[in-house]
Amino acid sequence: MATPEEIEHRVEESDSATTAKRSAAAKRVGELAQRRAAIAEQLSDVERELGDVLAESNDVIGTDELAKFTDVPVADLDRWLNGRKTTRTKRKKSAPASSAAKTETRQGPPMATPKTSGPTATVPEPAAPRSAPAGADARVPAEVT
Repeated sequence: MATPEEIEHRVEESDSATTAKRSAAAKRVGELAQRRAAIAEQLSDVERELGDVLAESNDVIGTDELAKFTDVPVADLDRWLNGRKTTRTKRKKSAPASSAAKTETRQGPPMATPKTSGPTATVPEPAAPRSAPAGADARVPAEVT
């Protein structure tokens, strides 16, 4: 039978091998994750550049024709072109009051007028619900942030 000191020594040897394996696995996963993040960033940059080139050349060559010449699927070309539009972070400022009057004469009164209090705007109240036939899906407005 092993003495308590021998048992402790055996456990330490076993644990050190396991600890070394765990440490190596964690290091490798960390390295690969960092490499993946760098590659994903490069891919994002290339896709953004593709979208920009597609947008710039859209007046002289369409995606259907580009797909024919390059063997790149139209779906990919469209995704890159449309994807660049969603990556914009700047939004236009609200229109001046004079353009609001023009909108009213063209399309009638707005459905809801946003109310503001101080520097931040609040979400406009939803329009009164219409009566829908039985069994029809009711649409619920979602808050956009």
